[in-house]
Amino acid sequence: EVRPVESGGGSVQAGGSLRLSCAGSLVLYNNNCVAWFRQAPGKEREVVAIIYTGGSSTYYADFAEARFTISKVDAEKLVSLQMNSLKPEDTAMYYCAAGWASAVRRPGGHCSTVSADYGYWGQGTQVTVSS
Repeated sequence: EVRPVESGGGSVQAGGSLRLSCAGSLVLYNNNCVAWFRQAPGKEREVVAIIYTGGSSTYYADFAEARFTISKVDAEKLVSLQMNSLKPEDTAMYYCAAGWASAVRRPGGHCSTVSADYGYWGQGTQVTVSS
């Protein structure tokens, strides 16, 4: 499966945790950018976190910093997004996106935060946080 496949969404109470997983052949390559985006009803899609699979560089949106952790789990052949201290405003559909580094990395080595730059998308997994 080339397209990313997400799993791990669900419903939790505020303050709880969820671990999202993103698998797929593109995720396994050591020269890709893998990103998590989210989209809540009536809102635009926004970036959550990004990892460059060829190194250790990561990016987090301000709201994700200190609460979320993106990592490549070689043993499980996936990229995970650990989400702690979840808030009701984190409720959204979460999407995993992947792109070849040659297309998505920007001068300076950072992966793009623009959703349109990513060519491969999963179907999404719903995260619902209740207060």
